[in-house]
Amino acid sequence: MTADPATPLLDTVNTPDDLRKLKPTQLRQLADELRAEMISAVGQTGGHFGSGLGVVELTVAIHYVFNTPDDRLIWDVGHQAYPHKILTGRRDRIRTLRQGGGLSGFTKRSESEYDPFGTAHSSTSISAALGFAIANKLTGSPGRGIAVIGDGAMSAGMAYEAMNNARDAGNRLVVILNDNDMSIAPPVGGLSAYLARLVSSGQFLGLRELARKFARKLPRPLHNAARKTDEFARGMAMGGTLFEELGFYYVGPLDGHDLDALVPVLENVRDAAAGPILIHVVTQKGKGYALAEAAADKLHAVQKFDVITGEQVKSAGGPPSYTNVFAKALLAEAERDSRICAITAAMPGGTGLDKFGQTFPERTFDVGIAEQHAVTFAAGLAAQGMRPFCAIYSTFLQRAFDQVVHDVAIQNLPVRFAIDRAGLVGADGATHAGSFDVTYLATLPNLVVMAAADEAELVHMVHTAAEYDAGPIAFRYPRGNGVGVPLPETPQLLEIGKGRVVREGTKVAILSLGTRLAEALKAADTLEAKGLSTTVADLRFAKPLDTALIRKLMLSHEVVVTVEEGSIGGLGAHVLTMASDEGLTDAGLKIRTMRLPDVFQDHDKPEKQYDDAGLNAPQIVETVLKALRHNSAGVNEARA
Repeated sequence: MTADPATPLLDTVNTPDDLRKLKPTQLRQLADELRAEMISAVGQTGGHFGSGLGVVELTVAIHYVFNTPDDRLIWDVGHQAYPHKILTGRRDRIRTLRQGGGLSGFTKRSESEYDPFGTAHSSTSISAALGFAIANKLTGSPGRGIAVIGDGAMSAGMAYEAMNNARDAGNRLVVILNDNDMSIAPPVGGLSAYLARLVSSGQFLGLRELARKFARKLPRPLHNAARKTDEFARGMAMGGTLFEELGFYYVGPLDGHDLDALVPVLENVRDAAAGPILIHVVTQKGKGYALAEAAADKLHAVQKFDVITGEQVKSAGGPPSYTNVFAKALLAEAERDSRICAITAAMPGGTGLDKFGQTFPERTFDVGIAEQHAVTFAAGLAAQGMRPFCAIYSTFLQRAFDQVVHDVAIQNLPVRFAIDRAGLVGADGATHAGSFDVTYLATLPNLVVMAAADEAELVHMVHTAAEYDAGPIAFRYPRGNGVGVPLPETPQLLEIGKGRVVREGTKVAILSLGTRLAEALKAADTLEAKGLSTTVADLRFAKPLDTALIRKLMLSHEVVVTVEEGSIGGLGAHVLTMASDEGLTDAGLKIRTMRLPDVFQDHDKPEKQYDDAGLNAPQIVETVLKALRHNSAGVNEARA
């Protein structure tokens, strides 16, 4: 049935309650309208695109069959949830996606009762859904936990850890595997849809459980043979053996765009008395938008674009991105040294390692969404004499902290951590901000922690990391473009733990770590105009600190201010500890630390985020002036 533009069903559906009033024959039209609405909205906002297009029919079917929000629906990863947002009371705000004050690009508990769990990092949905299911079981409350897991999220071990503990949930847990990229099943057709309906039916489930009970009463050899025959037959037909071993009743594969097949299968599952059920749904990423279907990445993420032509709004050019600078620098190092290899956790394009992989495919390893494995794999490579670079976003490296501690730092293995997306990241918001890496890495013995102030310094840090074999070393750099400094033709080897003074003064010292250096220099200009001679130092290293330089500046300046794009506990805390240990605060020196606020900042434009965080030049100036006023007040009070 094709959509009837004269009857816009989507205008009548504000919540799933409205959706459930429709006839099954109307769902196709609604899905078509929903897809068109999503295309129009993302064309205006940009954002994740291909994944949401692929789950339009699945979204309609789930909300039509299950009693959301009492049935807790969790989308994993949350960027496939744009159609879900439109159907759950947020259509009027869908064109604010990823904008300041607008809707999050992921599911978010504070945004809607239909978002029971935030899923901006992947592979957590089954664990969370199991928690909802067990809680309801223990309290005797109605409601299921439903996890829709896809877009590569099943490549993470956490998903299988959760499935291995799911038996106690019984029929309160439903997992829908959205197989949208590399299908693990044979082609979907009428036969497989028929089989899915058959094996999910109450009659089949009842017969199968009866057969199991009968088989358990047989002598052990016959019982084992019966069980293996059953599993083998279902595994041959539908690939369900692995999920059966993990305690799930497997249904599928099923065409995720065929509403006539989806709805009855979901109804069967809803009404089934069996234990945890996994429904294997095959969808096409980018479905329904020809330009997305034809693109190699199915237009996974896009800038604002023209819906008719597909032409995306291009950035205004300018300096190269930090990611590209890193990628080129690493390529140059690998050409000089055959021991260098690169590891990414499902982000070859995002980290720039796709370029490395084109040149050195045998030295490039994409391990999937498995950051823990990536770090320990790198440790093994390092222990065998290789020089591995583990390129992971700051926010995702958090997932492998124990491996950094136990498998790398304690053993003092020379793994190189290239930490992309350090600091605030704009539209992706709090879940993707690189706020904590300096804090959690600089606490660890043996680790060297660097932060590039500009793209030229990043080149030097890649070279320094490549040549450093004394232990683990990390360097961080932000999302976006550099500041426009010339790139060095020959990289320099930085002296470990040594910063540099980029501007000399006598009264105020600003100690900068990372790309706030440009703002620190602007602040120095303003302070100089006010008659306050200002030194600006680029520390480069959060660990080890350049204690000689910091001591010299503290002894020769009245006010010292640290500035960093990280959370509390980072550079400022280490500088304060050093000053306290050496008694440098006893002589009336005023030290102020400027860092990200102790909150999870919402998505917005990066420059606005840093302004809200108080880390731009005007706030640096104000911090210095307040410290000086405090000094003057203290002196006057002492004289009185």
